[in-house]
Amino acid sequence: MEEIYLQAIARTKQPGKFRQSGFVPGVFYGDNFAGATLVNFETSALKKVFTIHGSNAKTWIKFNNKKKFGFIKEVQKDPVSGNIIHIDFQIVSKDQEVKLQIPIVFNGEEDLQQRQLQLQVYKSEINVLGKMDLMLDAIYFDVSEKKLGDAITLNDFALDKQLKVSEKEDTVYARIINLKNQHLDTVVETEPSEEPK
Repeated sequence: MEEIYLQAIARTKQPGKFRQSGFVPGVFYGDNFAGATLVNFETSALKKVFTIHGSNAKTWIKFNNKKKFGFIKEVQKDPVSGNIIHIDFQIVSKDQEVKLQIPIVFNGEEDLQQRQLQLQVYKSEINVLGKMDLMLDAIYFDVSEKKLGDAITLNDFALDKQLKVSEKEDTVYARIINLKNQHLDTVVETEPSEEPK
């Protein structure tokens, strides 16, 4: 798997001033750091990581001529613009056990629609406990060949046996159903007819 690197810069100014200069304020926790370390990341570098690897990416952080391994723990976005305004990283060792929510990405929905079918998603992430090095940024699953009534369960994802999942094996994450009609039937209310006098 490709290793991802992000350069962290010590934060010395107010967060707003750094945002105007093309940086996103953030913090990282864990390892030998006492409390939260206040840093900044280049906005363009963060966007690239999010676009390619998603918001749950594992990454190396370069800081003060050292590199630390970790994962994105929390992302805050502006509710209007959608821009990243703050980011939290958790620093861990590769063999450290962590609990993560891994997002599920379903592919092939267009093929279902051509057969008048659609995917109904019940759960879009899996709670997983295991060594950081085994964790996935996301679980990708192809539904293009699925048939009406098929259920996608934990067994379909073929996760590493060393990863522990809190859900039961028969937990249904999604199901293939008939394509719903996109337009709603309109109900026209009529005036009640007058009673004959």
